[in-house]
Amino acid sequence: MNKIIDFIGQRKSWAIPYAIVMLIFIIAPLFIVAWYAFQDGDATSLHQFEKFFNSDDSTDFNTFIYSIGIAMITTIVCILVGYPAAYFMADKQFKTPQVMVLLFILPMWINLLLRTLATVALFDFLHLDLGEEALIFGMVYNFLPFMIYPIYNTLQKMDPSLNEAARDLGATPAQVFWKVILPLSMPGVYSGILMVFMPTISTFAVSELLTMNNIKLFGTVIQDNMNTGLLNYGSALSLILLIIIGISSLFGGKDDK
Repeated sequence: MNKIIDFIGQRKSWAIPYAIVMLIFIIAPLFIVAWYAFQDGDATSLHQFEKFFNSDDSTDFNTFIYSIGIAMITTIVCILVGYPAAYFMADKQFKTPQVMVLLFILPMWINLLLRTLATVALFDFLHLDLGEEALIFGMVYNFLPFMIYPIYNTLQKMDPSLNEAARDLGATPAQVFWKVILPLSMPGVYSGILMVFMPTISTFAVSELLTMNNIKLFGTVIQDNMNTGLLNYGSALSLILLIIIGISSLFGGKDDK
C-alpha cells in the first residue's frame, strides 16, 4: 500500500493517464492510417502514392496544388489583417485590450459550420455569388483569430525596454518597428501561419458550403475517398498531409530557438 502511495506521489506518475490517452487516440490511429496507406490488396505497396503523384491518372495532385494556393492567399490576408489588430491590442497605451480580445473570441464560441452558414446567408442577402471569392472570405473569417492570438501573445510579452533603448539610440518609430518589434514577433507570426495554412488545406465543409460544392479542396478529396470506401487511397492522402504538417512544425521549432 505504501508503495502505491509513493508511486502516486511521484510527479512522473501523473503523466500515465495522458500517455494512455495519447496511445489510444493519437498513436494508434496514426499507425492504422499508415498501415492502410501502404496496402494494395493483400500486399504492401507504394501504389497509392504513385496514383496521387501521377497527374495523368488523377486530378487529386492538381487539387492539392490548388488548395495550397488558396491556403497561401488566406494566410497572407490573415497576416495583413491580423498583425495590425494584434499590434494595436498589444500597445501599452491601449487601456482595454481585454475587450478587443473578447470580441475576437466571441465568434469562436459558435460552431464552424454555423459561422460558415451565416457567411452563406450574408452573401445571399447581399446578392453576391458564391465561389472562389466567397471561399477566401469565409476562410479568412474563420481562421483570422488563429493568426491574431499568437502574434498578440508574442507582442504582449515583449520587453518594452527594447523599444525604449532603440529610441534612445536615435531610431525612428518606423525603424523600431522594422528592426526590433517585427523580428522579435516572428515566432508568433510563424505559429499563426501554421494554425491558418494547414487547416485551410485540409478543410472540406467551408469549401462545400461557400462554393455550392463547385470547388474542391484537398480535405474534400480525402473525405470523398473515405466515404466511397477507398480507405487505402484516402489514408495515403491523409499521411501525405500529415508529413507536410510534421515537417513544417519541426522547422518552425528550430526557428523559434
